Amino acid sequence: MAAEAARAAGRFRAAGPAFGAVAAEVIEETLIRLAAENERHLGALPRRAGRFKEAPVVEFVFLLSEEWHLDQSARYQAVEILERFMIKQVEQTLKCCREAGKSGERGRGKGWSSRRDAICETFVLRLVSCIQLASKLSLHYKIVNSDTALKFLQSLKYSYTKQELLESELAILKALHFQINVSTPLTYVELLLEVLGHNGCLLPAKPLHEMCMHVLDFSYLTRDAIYDTLLKIAIENSTPSQLQVAKFLAVKEDFMLLAVGIISTSAFILNPKHWNQVVEHLNCITGITSQSILEFSYAVLTHIIGSTTPKQHCGNSGTGAQRTELYR
Repeated sequence: MAAEAARAAGRFRAAGPAFGAVAAEVIEETLIRLAAENERHLGALPRRAGRFKEAPVVEFVFLLSEEWHLDQSARYQAVEILERFMIKQVEQTLKCCREAGKSGERGRGKGWSSRRDAICETFVLRLVSCIQLASKLSLHYKIVNSDTALKFLQSLKYSYTKQELLESELAILKALHFQINVSTPLTYVELLLEVLGHNGCLLPAKPLHEMCMHVLDFSYLTRDAIYDTLLKIAIENSTPSQLQVAKFLAVKEDFMLLAVGIISTSAFILNPKHWNQVVEHLNCITGITSQSILEFSYAVLTHIIGSTTPKQHCGNSGTGAQRTELYR
């Protein structure tokens, strides 16, 4: 029975999303909602956004999600839940330390040091709890239970109990006001692929989706390097100022831009002949300029293969758009 369930799960994962099965009106409404959600997200970015998406953390989440046979949506959800929770935890800790300082309590520095150590000591526990929570958001076949999570933690020489594991999940839920089912970049990618299909994209959705998954994984794992390249392209300078870096935070957290860049890059890898058409469609759908899409693809491909091909391809075909500032 277990072997049959595993084979069924494997078939489900391999099948991927069913494109072309949703009515155009539903797709349009969802696209409008996601665009508005993205704008709200960018309008309320915490100063520490992205601090907990460093490559070792993302790799840890991805590898553990793969070990536990979770679908790809769960790994991205786990990264986003962890990021949001850790920022909340750090901000709350700093707030408590400031209030302690205002009230004249002694040992403020020691208080911050001990609180910071506590955050660091429980980080792996929180990471595991975030993956557990993400697995429960999936509507199918695989949830990481407490026994599985505890077995993994024990393999790392942690001695947490089942009760502590449950309390960790609850702490994350409370900190995020139980709002954990948020849209991830994968949500944007799959919706835009659906729109492209309705708009007559010449590239088949299934192979394009499969390539997008590889490129999105790569982009998460090399996030800082890709956006560093993108910033230098945007400002035409290899040494950005602190102000430019700060303003660029909105670009790094823009899920719509990321999704458009992932699809554009994947389309170029699969079939450069159809790339211009895909970019034009993405520009019409999202309002993101062709130049910005080009620059994102160039930055990603630079770190995949060190190629300048997209820039040359666009230049030779005469489709280069007027440069716009990516950060706003």
